This record gives sequence, C-alpha cells and structure tokens, in this order.
Amino acid sequence: MRWKVAIGASLDDAGFDPSSLVCWRNRIAKSGRPHRVNDAVKKIVEQIGVLTGRRCRAVDSTILADAVATQDTITQLISQIRRVARVVPGAAEQIAAVCIGHDYTQPGKPSIDWDDPAAKDALVSALVNDANALLAALAGAKLDEPAQQAVALLALVAGQDVEPAEDSDGTDGRWRIARKVAEDRVISTVDPDARHTRKSPEARRDGYRAHTVAEPATGIITDEQLTKAAGTDNSDPAVAERFLAADLAASTGSTGSTGSTGSTDDGIDDHSATYEQAGGDQDAPARREWYGDSAYGTGDLRGAIDDAGHEAVIKPKPLPSPVQGGFTVDDFTVDEQQQTVTCPNGNTRPISATRIATFGSLCRDCPLRAQCTTSKTGRKIVLHERDDLLRQARRDWTTKPDLRERYRRHRPNIERVIAQIATRGGRRLKLRYHGTDRNNAWLKRRTAVLNLRNLINRGLHYTNGWALAAT
Repeated sequence: MRWKVAIGASLDDAGFDPSSLVCWRNRIAKSGRPHRVNDAVKKIVEQIGVLTGRRCRAVDSTILADAVATQDTITQLISQIRRVARVVPGAAEQIAAVCIGHDYTQPGKPSIDWDDPAAKDALVSALVNDANALLAALAGAKLDEPAQQAVALLALVAGQDVEPAEDSDGTDGRWRIARKVAEDRVISTVDPDARHTRKSPEARRDGYRAHTVAEPATGIITDEQLTKAAGTDNSDPAVAERFLAADLAASTGSTGSTGSTGSTDDGIDDHSATYEQAGGDQDAPARREWYGDSAYGTGDLRGAIDDAGHEAVIKPKPLPSPVQGGFTVDDFTVDEQQQTVTCPNGNTRPISATRIATFGSLCRDCPLRAQCTTSKTGRKIVLHERDDLLRQARRDWTTKPDLRERYRRHRPNIERVIAQIATRGGRRLKLRYHGTDRNNAWLKRRTAVLNLRNLINRGLHYTNGWALAAT
C-alpha cells in the first residue's frame, strides 16, 4: 500500500505481475548503464552539494550470506557431473560410458555407510576418477560458453578438495578429502562465486563481501562494491585502492564538490586541507583523509594514499614478535639509503633485492638472542616496499594524540552505514541472487535507496532543481 501511495495509484489498483520486476531488472542489467539508479542518486548528491567541504572518507566491509547451501565435496562432484550431462551436448552418453563409480541418473546421495571412513574414501576416489575420465573424454570438444563453464567448474571441484590417499602418489586412482580447506574454495556449484571467509579464527562465514566508502559526518555513501568473500583482489585494502582511484578520477574531473574551507556549515571540522595547503591551486583535487581499521593498514594502501597526496588515518596493525615481549621489527634500524638493517645489538646486514635482511650466524652468540628469536638459523627481517610509511604510521599513532582523536571521532560512523546495508528490521540480510554481478547490482540499488532516504530525512525537495530544506 505504501508503494501505491508513492506512485499515485489507487488503493484498489490491481497492480502488475511480479515477473515484470524480474523482466525490467534483467533488461537494466544487460543495458549499457546497469547501475543507472545509483548513478542518478549520486548526481542528486552532487547537485545539492551535501558533500561540499567534506573531505573525510571512511571505508569498511561486511560479509553478506549467500543464497545457496554450502555443499560438501561429494555433493559438489555428483551435482556438477549431472550438470555437465545437462548442458554439454553428448555428455550424457559419455558419462554412461566412462563414469562407472556411481549411477548419476539416480537422485539423492549414494547409499553407503556414511559412518565408515573407508567407505567414504572409496566413494571419493570413485567420483574423482569419474570426473577425470569425463574431462578426458570431453577434451578437445568444441563447446559453447555455458558448456565450457560447466566443464571448467567440474575440473575445479574435482581437484580443490582432494589429495592422494595415504601411501599413494596420485597415479593409482586412490584419493581422499584433503585435510585442509583450499584457498579460494568454491563452496557451491549452484553459485560458483560464493566463498568461505573468516572475520576471526573462530568465526567462519560463507557468502560475499560488501565494501563501502562513506562520508562519516553525513553517512552519504560515495562508492560501493560487492566482491567474492576471499581472494587477494577482493581484500579490504585492495578494494580500498580501487575506491581511491575512482575518487581521484572523479575529483580530477570536478572541483565543485571540493569546497574551499576545512569546516562545514554544521560546525563540524573535518580537519581537511584547504586549497592553500594544496599549493594555492583552487582547482587542485581535494586532499582526502581516509579512515579505516587495522585491516586497511597495509603498505600498499598507505603508499597509494600517500602517492595521491591524501592522508591515511588508519589504525596500524599490531606488530608480532617471535618472542613474547621481545624485539619487533621497529627495534631494528633501517637505512634505506645504505640499504642496511641494524639489529638492537648493533649488528648490520644488507637488504637483499627481495627486501630481506638475514642475520643468520650473527644471532648464534648474541646476548640478546633470547629476546629476539627462537629460530636455529637466526633472525630474518622482511621489509615491505613502503616500510618507511608503515614505520611512520606506527610512530604517529603513538606520538600524536590528535590522530587517535580524529580516528575515534570519524571512523566509528562507518559502522552505522554498514549496519544499514547489512540489516533490515534488526535482522541480518541474506542475498537473493547468484553470482557477483547480480549481487553487486543489488548492492548498488540498496546504497542508492539508503542515500535517498538519508537526503529525504535532511529535507530533500525538488523546485526547479534538487535542493535541501534550509535549516
């Protein structure tokens, strides 16, 4: 009824079939502007100038549960062989000829003693051998794209979770489920993009990762991206680098939203640089302050922010020590000009081409060894390319209370934005679609609606153009 009121329809209007929404959603997804709703709201944000003078940006991410059930190795192998039979021409006949470990025409799981480890290992061996035989039979066949994807996924699930059985070299056809989870493991053949991930060693989650960047004082979301939950390219700092690059591209093309002061009309000082601080050039891109928790404290991201002329207000990662309470990497003096590292005992070693300083035999009779390392081969220091920025960040966090104060003031605000994205009515949302592209489109629509709701609460109205009500 709220929607009928919103579109001006009568309360007894029959409405339309729900499939119309699916039809138009698919048409928009296949168009040249699949995120046009999000783009339209961002244009409104730009027109009303709600971000004028606000140069702080906070980044964070959250895990969203996928829309499929997590499958075990046996279920994945059987279901994917059946899928190949459906989508690959002639595959059903090949399966009947070469796959002898299981009857794939029968529904349900195989009838074995599931409490017997030997029976499960024998079934795993039979299924893996069937998958390999089918892949060999289809090798060289000319397949269309859906068939190629089905065959490629079969090859992946046939190898990601298994290893040669004990006392086997992998050539005798004996396999067992691997004793560790494969990195970037596919968890379902129904949605091959869904992944395992962990928010902590104890908390394992399945699904996708929604990344967001927002202006902390207003809560306006300026960019978003949904990715697989695992993988280096999908990590928090990697996506934050893409947010930074997009922000640089946008600010280079537009100066209207940069403003000329470090404070806003609501009295909130965002500690941003003025154009005088950017060299006196009023057309220079805004000098952003990027806020993030320690997950974003990598050398690569700090380097990208520094190279862009922005400031990273990011909590440093805690430094590990090989010995509890012992020396950390900050207790070693690094001379980048001389390319050397000096240990707390005064021993100096060169930095190799791979940015490693090995102290080796120098540690053998060192009086500080008990505080430094337990390794028989001595202490080894591995330095990041932007080690100077990492060290400076740790020093600044310790010696500059203003930095910590700004972090505590602005960084927590992104948590509210994340809660708005990931929950509805106090309950955690579950994604409705399969695949990264469809779920990313959902995230774009959701952030557009959240921004629009935010602006309406601030008095958004249209009178010869979009504007906010005067306060």
